[in-house]
Amino acid sequence: MLRLSLRTLNKKRLQFFFPFLFWGREISPGTLRSDLIAGITVALVAIPQSLAYAQLAGVPAYYGLYATLLPCVIGILFGSSRQLSTGPVAMTSLLTAASVIPLAAWGSEQFYATVILLALLSGVMQVALGLARMGALLNFLSHPVLMGFINAAAIIIGLSQFAPLIGMSLRNSKHLLSDIAHVLASMDEMHAVSLLFGLVSLALMLALRRFAPRLPGVLIVVALATFASSFIGFETMGGRVVGKVPQGLPGFGFPELDWKVIASLIPMAVVISLVSFVEAMSSGKIIAIKTRTPWDENQELIGQGLAKVAAAFSGTMPVSGSFSRSALNLAAGARTGIASIVTAGAVLLAILFFTPLLYHLPRPTLAAVIILAVFNLIDFKAFPAAWRASRHDGIAAGTTFVVTLALAPNIQYGILTGIMLSLALFLFRTMTPRIVLLGLDEQGHLQNAERYKLPRFHPKVIAMRFDGQLYFANVSYFEQSVVNLVSKDPSLRYLLVDSRGINGLDASGVEMLRGLVDRLRSNGIELAFCNIKGPVVEVMRRTGLLDKIGKERVYLTEQAALEDFEKRLAGEADSPAPAN
Repeated sequence: MLRLSLRTLNKKRLQFFFPFLFWGREISPGTLRSDLIAGITVALVAIPQSLAYAQLAGVPAYYGLYATLLPCVIGILFGSSRQLSTGPVAMTSLLTAASVIPLAAWGSEQFYATVILLALLSGVMQVALGLARMGALLNFLSHPVLMGFINAAAIIIGLSQFAPLIGMSLRNSKHLLSDIAHVLASMDEMHAVSLLFGLVSLALMLALRRFAPRLPGVLIVVALATFASSFIGFETMGGRVVGKVPQGLPGFGFPELDWKVIASLIPMAVVISLVSFVEAMSSGKIIAIKTRTPWDENQELIGQGLAKVAAAFSGTMPVSGSFSRSALNLAAGARTGIASIVTAGAVLLAILFFTPLLYHLPRPTLAAVIILAVFNLIDFKAFPAAWRASRHDGIAAGTTFVVTLALAPNIQYGILTGIMLSLALFLFRTMTPRIVLLGLDEQGHLQNAERYKLPRFHPKVIAMRFDGQLYFANVSYFEQSVVNLVSKDPSLRYLLVDSRGINGLDASGVEMLRGLVDRLRSNGIELAFCNIKGPVVEVMRRTGLLDKIGKERVYLTEQAALEDFEKRLAGEADSPAPAN
């Protein structure tokens, strides 16, 4: 039995670290055919997108191709999801540019080296989180904060591509909005043919998406635009093109380490690790539901982290799981991870044999690709939805949106502000949980007295419910609330705390209750509890608080407590008054 258990444990560990070793039972001739079709389909979209997202990240276009090669394979080999497509994505690309701009001049070799180093750092962080099985920490990025950030980032991405769309360049200063204003003030320098290429490309992609959604619209438009650019001599007319793309494999090697730069990049690497994995996690969960397969966030963290490390060793930019390409992969029939390997293989063929064809690709067309991709990210309905759910969530979403826009291109500070604000609001909520006074309904149950207009169970009994764990941050609030209730009722004999909402009790809570029991008893009032959860009772027992309160004052149900109070109060009423 012990040998069998050890064998099972070793198998689980092996599957956690090397999940691809267990693909064999999933692969068949049928799945290979489906994966081949899906892989090629995704590659037809990934190639033009990768070129566009490299432009967004501020690196040469061919960096995007390199980022779709080895990272795509490593991500699928070591990740949890079989259909998650890894490579360049809009949000991570924008974060990459925003993180490096303060540290290096745009377009310089130092800029490119810093981008590669950022890929390494963010990847190592994700791998470390996965190995420590700390994927749950990502829950600190709440949905309202993420929605506020994504909406702002999508607008920023769109605005940043306005200049390339019309044949101009951004100044890439520390303030994106002032850069956009400078472009608008210099519209007389606009390149008309570039604007034509951008608008026609955008219109064609929209038309193909609307009337021929099964066709690779982005690839078709990119091919047409490249042919037209070459045919009319777009570059000689002053238009901006991708230019020469190196033919062959990227140069693999360990990134150059600059410890001063590393120290400056750590906060940005944390943000990229967080945001990029949230996008991958969203895709992974949807895929798991649709395919009815298990998904492990910690294993996926390792896969996505190693993909970023592979990107760094390939001399390219940070990558992530792509929501749109993963959805396309699944829709195209991908069954196993072989589909992503096929995608990487198709990209490899493009790098080896077809890169000369990319020379005349117009940059306004790439700008149009980016604008179309991020347009779907904008969802302003998320703000009123968050406000309706909770005002705190609405405030967090709105603040994140405004700060991210205001500080662009340094958008990482927007999401950090949102995270800190949401944590502060969460702490504020837990410091002042809801306290509900309870009354007796017609069925003999305790309910919200204010909501249902219910009377008290007895003039000498107050019943209340505390909706939150009792810990150091709110013990004073609980104690003061009890004191306020007691001070208003001199005839009070019993205070019953319905504890179904108390799911935790720490040392500060224990000491507060210990002192509160003594204070109330000295005034002739008994503190009692009902509906206490098992872990809370166990804390009371271990600390001696249960004996202090009195086991007879801790009731299994509210009915048991009310019946006991009724008997005791009746007995007190029947007992003779003391002689003078």
